[in-house]
Amino acid sequence: MRRNLYFVIGLAVIAVPPSSADVKPNSLFSDNAVLQQGMPVPVWGTARDGEKVTVQLGDQKASTTAIGGKWRVTLNALKAGGPFTLTMKGDNTVEAKNVLVGEVWICSGQSNMQMTVRSSADAQQNIDGSADPQLRLVTIPRQGTDEPLSDVRANWSDCTPQSVPDFSAVAYFFGRELRKDRKVPVGLISTNYGGTPAEAWTSKSALSALPELAYYTTQGNRRKDAGRPMALYNAMIAPLIPYAIRGAIWYQGESNADRSWEYRTLFPTMIKNWREDWGEGDFPFFFVQLAPFMKIQPDPVDSAWAELRDSQLYTALTVPKTAQAVIVDVGDENDIHPKKKEPVGQRLALAARAIAYKEKVPYLGPSVSKMKVNGNRIELTFKNTDGGLTAPGGEVKGFAIAGADRKFQNAKATIEGNKVTVWNEHVLQPVAVRYGWANFPVVSLQNGAGLYASPFRTDDWPYTTKK
Repeated sequence: MRRNLYFVIGLAVIAVPPSSADVKPNSLFSDNAVLQQGMPVPVWGTARDGEKVTVQLGDQKASTTAIGGKWRVTLNALKAGGPFTLTMKGDNTVEAKNVLVGEVWICSGQSNMQMTVRSSADAQQNIDGSADPQLRLVTIPRQGTDEPLSDVRANWSDCTPQSVPDFSAVAYFFGRELRKDRKVPVGLISTNYGGTPAEAWTSKSALSALPELAYYTTQGNRRKDAGRPMALYNAMIAPLIPYAIRGAIWYQGESNADRSWEYRTLFPTMIKNWREDWGEGDFPFFFVQLAPFMKIQPDPVDSAWAELRDSQLYTALTVPKTAQAVIVDVGDENDIHPKKKEPVGQRLALAARAIAYKEKVPYLGPSVSKMKVNGNRIELTFKNTDGGLTAPGGEVKGFAIAGADRKFQNAKATIEGNKVTVWNEHVLQPVAVRYGWANFPVVSLQNGAGLYASPFRTDDWPYTTKK
C-alpha cells in the first residue's frame, strides 16, 4: 500500500502522493472493448516498479509484478460472449466495463481505408441501419513518430448511427458481413492514414534487414511528414501490439505505384514484420487490389498502376494466408476514392470466411493455371472457375496479346468451358497475354460465383518502374 508524505507549510498540512504511477492499462483495454476469442489474450500496461498487478475477467485471474514500470499478463483462451467487466488491480483498481469476447480485426492502409461511411455510396441508408451493440469500433489517432509509442488514445464504441458515419467504410462493411456470418461480437480497430506509403507502416528493424530497403532508414529520405518511413508503424501499429487479433485487412498501394517493382519486396516484408512482432504466427492478412482509376485508354499502354496490381497479385500468390479482393468493377475514372465500398468489404469478408474461418465458400476469381500457344492463338486454362467462366454481356473484354517484339495489341477472346482463347490477326506468332493491364482496366471475365479475374500477365518482362 502506498502512503502519502505530509508536509507542514505555514499552518497548512499538505498531502503529497508518492512519485509513482497508478496501474494504467493500455488504452485498448477500456469500456466497450472486444477481446479475441479462442486464443491467449495478453493484457498489459504500466504501474509502479515492483507493484503486484492482478487482472480478472469472469472467473479467470492472472497476476504479475511490474518490472521497470511495465506489466503484462496473459489470459487463457476465452469463449465468445459478454458483456464482462475486465478488472486490473494493483494499489488502485481500473475497470473496463461492457467488454465482449469475439473476433478482432485490424483495419489499416491509406485513404481508401480511411474513407468514411458518410462519404461512401448509399451513406444515409447504411448509417440508418447500422445499429449493432455487438459490433464495436475504435479509430486510432492519426500521427507519425520517430520512435515506437507504447500507448495511444483509444475509445471503443458500439456501432450506432452516431458512431459509424466517421468510421472506415471498408472496415464497417467487412465487420457487418462477419457479424452476419459468425454471429459473435466483432471488434474493428481502424488504424489508417491517407496518402501514405507502405514503408511508413513498416518498422525500422524490418526495413534495415534488407539491403534493397535499408535506404529508407537512413537520414535524408524524401518525406518529412507523418507518412515518412517507419513513422506510422511507430505511432499507429506498435502501440497495438500484442493485442490479440484474428487478422488484418489492408487497402493501400496508390502511394507506392511509382515503385511497383520494389513493392514486390516491401509489401511482403511489411506483412512479415507485423506477423513477427504480434507473435501470433501467420495470422490472416487480406488486402484490396487497386481500383480502376484515370482515363480509360483505348489501346494497351504501360501502366504503373497495373504493375502495382501485379505486385499485389504476386504477394497473394506467394505469402501464406493472404488473399486479395479484386475490385475491377468499382472504379471511377475521375476519383481515386471510388464511393462503392460495400462490395470491397464483402469481398474481404469472403476471404476471411474461407481462410480465417475455414468455410467452404468461393473467394477467388478465375486465375490462369496453364498457357498453350496454338499457331496464332494462345489458349489459357483457368482454375477457381466455380461452375464455369462467364462474361456478362457476352463480350470477353480486357485481353491483349504480344509477339516477341513485346508490343501488346488488343485481342479478341472466346470462352469454352474453363478455357479462354486469345488472338489478334496481326500478331502471327504470339508469346504473351496480358489481361486488365491498364490504369483503368475494362474487363469482364468472371467465374460462376460472380467473382472477377484479377488483372494478370503471362510474361516476366521488366516493369517500367523497376529501377
